[in-house]
Amino acid sequence: MTVRSRIKSAQVEIRDGGELLPARAAQLLMELTALLGNCAEEIRLADFLYAHVLLDELERNEKANRARIRAETSPEYARKREARDARELVIELIRSLKYLLRSAEEEMRLAR
Repeated sequence: MTVRSRIKSAQVEIRDGGELLPARAAQLLMELTALLGNCAEEIRLADFLYAHVLLDELERNEKANRARIRAETSPEYARKREARDARELVIELIRSLKYLLRSAEEEMRLAR
């Protein structure tokens, strides 16, 4: 499975899973936290590749704004955006799971 497919799988499980048990939520939290490191690596690589495309466009064009627009239509830019969007999604999923676990802990505490 790719990183993106693992993120998507976790997202679907969290969204459609109904009542997510605390043990499964903790497991998903650990997996997503680990995937956050993969996202950071992909962002570094994607930024590097996009910087080269942008530099090439800046060298070929006399207008910086047009060079930037051309560079932003490249596959390297799309990869950069996808990597950043994946990181943002992972961060939001992590926040959701932490909230869910805190709520479950509070419920257990009050039930005693």
